[in-house]
Amino acid sequence: MIRSKENIIDYFKSGIKEIKNFKIGIEHEKFLFNNKSHKRINYSQIKEMFTALMEFGWTPTLENRNIIGLSNGNKNISLEPGNQIELSGEKLSHIHEACAESQDYLFELKQVTKKLDINIVSAGFDPISKLSQISNNPKKRYELMTKVMPLGGELSLDMMYRTCGTQLNLDYGSENDFIKKFKIINSIVPISIALFANSSIVEKKKSNYLSYRSKVWQNTSRGGLPKLFFEELNFEKYAEFVMNFPILFIKEKENYLSGKEYIFKDFMDGKIKEINNRLPDKDDLSIHLSTIFTENRLKKYIELRSMDTCGWDCLCAGPAFFTGMLYGNLDEVYELISKWDKNKIINAYLEAPQKGLNTQLMGKDLLYWASNLLNLSRKGLENRDILNKSRKNETIFLNHLQNIIDNKTTNADHMISKFSKNEDLSELYDK
Repeated sequence: MIRSKENIIDYFKSGIKEIKNFKIGIEHEKFLFNNKSHKRINYSQIKEMFTALMEFGWTPTLENRNIIGLSNGNKNISLEPGNQIELSGEKLSHIHEACAESQDYLFELKQVTKKLDINIVSAGFDPISKLSQISNNPKKRYELMTKVMPLGGELSLDMMYRTCGTQLNLDYGSENDFIKKFKIINSIVPISIALFANSSIVEKKKSNYLSYRSKVWQNTSRGGLPKLFFEELNFEKYAEFVMNFPILFIKEKENYLSGKEYIFKDFMDGKIKEINNRLPDKDDLSIHLSTIFTENRLKKYIELRSMDTCGWDCLCAGPAFFTGMLYGNLDEVYELISKWDKNKIINAYLEAPQKGLNTQLMGKDLLYWASNLLNLSRKGLENRDILNKSRKNETIFLNHLQNIIDNKTTNADHMISKFSKNEDLSELYDK
């Protein structure tokens, strides 16, 4: 049972790993569209698609007899509120493995989508659909979230139904290691938003944002970038943050109950009458941690969540960028960001979705900082010196980001240029 702050601290401590056992986990979401109608696919088509994927060894995940995902070993495909699909990959040792996993998944997905006349869109925000045009699915938690989330953030439903992101999960070797990594990833959120911006088209028009997805997440219930995250945030402080954070929902047997006005400490104190004042267990804590929608968060590993979904050609760039810094060159990166002012970081965070790499931070634009961090990441990956079969190290996955910096042109800029020429919807689909 989770009765005290110490129980939560112990939960985080149980995630500590030896450096030799550090892993990399990548999660990425995709939109799916009917080729002929240019509409997002509905749940019945998801079922067809999942059935077809079972031929590749995937097995169904059921909720109330409804298929809501697939699993294959330690990999999972889950269903998002608007029928976006997300691959949660295995925890792997290096970027070569992680990228190979993504390519295998792409191969399977392409076989199935071609057969069913479905197009994939790798963008941070749905470039075509209005919110009212997107169908839902029977996953029970989303029914509750659809009612509750808009109360705390005006763009919460856009977040649920019209965004896709890439997420990276990394390990920590001690509490001090976590403190450094967490401060770094929160400090560089504006750079992450600008560098991976890929959501400039909304409802078939230029949105005037490079990352409209990030704009949406900044106006989503339970999201954002708390000032607390720029402190030397140890396990105890994060546990206190978690205890005082409102509950979104509680899973009781097969049902999801609204957390209403309760915070997690109320749950720990046995004050929730709707569930007979029972105390939370580790599963309840895990659910609560996964419904804190900040730009980054802590579980038994660190989740980095500020990247727009990227096309298949650059999917490995983000994980490589952060792995080089956090696993290969932590101290040098920490020394750089520790001089930054948190108020200036937050200001850059708010401006980055629109201004991108032109956003100012500490008297320099984000292009300058991105270039510096890319060099530090490259140095970190060279330090790791993990080679593929062709004897190349993980720095090969940074080429996409180097091109962005050299040309001062992001994926979002490319999409504006491509789509604005003739406004052909096919330009939005993955090739």
